[in-house]
Amino acid sequence: MTASPALLHSSVRDGCAVLILDNPPVNGLGLALRSALAAAIDAANADPAIHAILLTGANGLFSGGADIREFNTPKMLAEPNLHSLIQVVEQSAKPVVAAISGTCMGGGLELSLACHYRVATPDAEVGLPEVKIGLLPGAGGTQRLPRAVGLEVALNMIVSGNAVAAKLLAKTRLFDRVAEGDVVDIAIALINEQRASGAVPKLLREERVRHPEAEAFLGFVRTSVKSMSGPFPAPLKCVEAVAASLKLPFEQGLANEKQLFTELMFGPESRALRHFFFGERAAAKIPDVPEDTPLRPVSRIGIIGAGTMGGGIAMNFLNAGLPVTLLEMKQEALDRGIATIRKNYESALKKGKLSAEKLAQRMALLTPSLSYDALADADLIIEAVFEDIGVKQQVFEKLDAIAKPGAILASNTSTLDLDAIAAFTQRPQDVVGLHFFSPANVMKLLEVVRGSATAKDALATVMKLAKKIKKIAVVSGVCDGFIGNRMVEQYGRQALYLVEEGASPQQVDRALEKFGMAMGLFRMSDLAGNDIGWAIRKRRYVEQPDMRYPRIADKLCELGRFGQKTGKGWYRYEAGAREAIVDPEVDALITAHRAELGITPRAISDEEIVSRCILALVNEGARILDEGIAARASDIDMVYITGYGFPVHKGGPMLYADGLGLYSVLRTLRSYAAHSHGDRSFWQPAALIERLVANGQSFNG
Repeated sequence: MTASPALLHSSVRDGCAVLILDNPPVNGLGLALRSALAAAIDAANADPAIHAILLTGANGLFSGGADIREFNTPKMLAEPNLHSLIQVVEQSAKPVVAAISGTCMGGGLELSLACHYRVATPDAEVGLPEVKIGLLPGAGGTQRLPRAVGLEVALNMIVSGNAVAAKLLAKTRLFDRVAEGDVVDIAIALINEQRASGAVPKLLREERVRHPEAEAFLGFVRTSVKSMSGPFPAPLKCVEAVAASLKLPFEQGLANEKQLFTELMFGPESRALRHFFFGERAAAKIPDVPEDTPLRPVSRIGIIGAGTMGGGIAMNFLNAGLPVTLLEMKQEALDRGIATIRKNYESALKKGKLSAEKLAQRMALLTPSLSYDALADADLIIEAVFEDIGVKQQVFEKLDAIAKPGAILASNTSTLDLDAIAAFTQRPQDVVGLHFFSPANVMKLLEVVRGSATAKDALATVMKLAKKIKKIAVVSGVCDGFIGNRMVEQYGRQALYLVEEGASPQQVDRALEKFGMAMGLFRMSDLAGNDIGWAIRKRRYVEQPDMRYPRIADKLCELGRFGQKTGKGWYRYEAGAREAIVDPEVDALITAHRAELGITPRAISDEEIVSRCILALVNEGARILDEGIAARASDIDMVYITGYGFPVHKGGPMLYADGLGLYSVLRTLRSYAAHSHGDRSFWQPAALIERLVANGQSFNG
């Protein structure tokens, strides 16, 4: 027998052909491996010395399913595709055994379901996660799994997409044996026993799916899934596909599965979820930084500032088992910060999300200090102080004096010039931006800002560290506001223009939330603090005097209406509550502002609100992309989905624009520019959009 040595290893043991999948990192079933495996099975069937065929995986796992490197390429569906390979397995004249250890997911599980026997170690995990990218199992999983584990368990696994330990399924038809030990030895022992007994293997396709109260149960499941799946069609289609296993002959069930899979594959929701899946992985790759770049050692963290942000940042590293020294200038502030961290952990303890032992371990890793000298041995120091360039200068000049050589010095600035901050030190190559989002211990996004002098190894180190603390890291170049806040500023300006013209803050919020945003612009501003935007605008008035801002937001702040923290902002808030209550005082303020400008308010549709706010994001995003601040359009989408509440089922602002069609986007931008209220230059189309339209291209290829 011959096979590609790089992807499939073959040997013979006790008359069994042992075929080992070896396609790192997860033994993905790419075209070359599928071809080699089909050929090896055919060769084993033709060899009279072989009486059984055993499939297993290298690298400590069976298979993670499809090879994601082939997604959206001709190789994904090229013959032998997964369906054809499964047919080769099922039609084998000699029994095929799947010997499963580690992970067996997606197409890997579907391949094993076609085998005559399956054995596993107790801690092996199996699952069909396709629903998480807006699809359903498309290679027979919805038909074979119910025949293996029953209707209820199959529905739970397929609709949730979650993996299940083999030991929990040991008594089902899925596994013929679950045992500790070498999985190949277990499989060979099973084959020898079956051969000695003269047992005839039975494929799962020959089984029947039964349930005593099938219709009632399926009705309950449909109602439950519909209430929980929101805008995503895949969970309900998973239910329908599995239900067919109960009602239809096997081949008809497969045909039904294929039809439902195709509908999902070409739907916008799955496209968006797949975009997110690949975008998250692409964001981790920096075009000019090799993946094998040596990393700096990071075993101790220093954080300056024990406020809400500093404490939240500290928790990320404590959760990952890294010691943290937390620095403050006053004992009272330090005590308050430590108490808040403990309170957050105690809250998790009460909810059953954290054990008392883990709480104690994490708090033991935290060292409070009032002296910069305590940071002298830190490998990474993050400042989380007030957003003022003068304050940052004082901090970085001190860090330059006390930090050890090679320590990475990071700023949590959300808008300020990182190169200016780096210039306060004699080691700009060690300076990087780490912009955490509040609450820092919860939000997934981490904007990693690369200064003009930031060393590649420093950048590679913080990107690796971001993964360790379970953040989605996106690299941004240096500009005012980086990716996220630079774009949200234009989004906010447009929302304020809409209010000047006739919309109310609550109408704007309602329209954006109906579109799918996690929170409307004005509610978000109240939550973050209106004074933050006010401080940025004051700086803008000096630095960019030609840029027009609707002054209604300034008037709000002049009244001390900073949002939830003051009980009043664009809305009113009861003490200790977060419910946004419409406030007549704000209505009166807006009415007076319009009168002062001589504006007669007009009726504005929700559709116009959404279009103008979202296209404001898109247009600025295109400029950011064109300037090289973001490496790729999907990076911008990752920022907005994970940091700003953009609906994941729409894929982010740039993919959403692709879906609208950039020709249509360009026409709309030009229309807004021609009929603009206040600032016609706002709607000047980004040069990149004009070029892409001229070349018949899109942001995402």
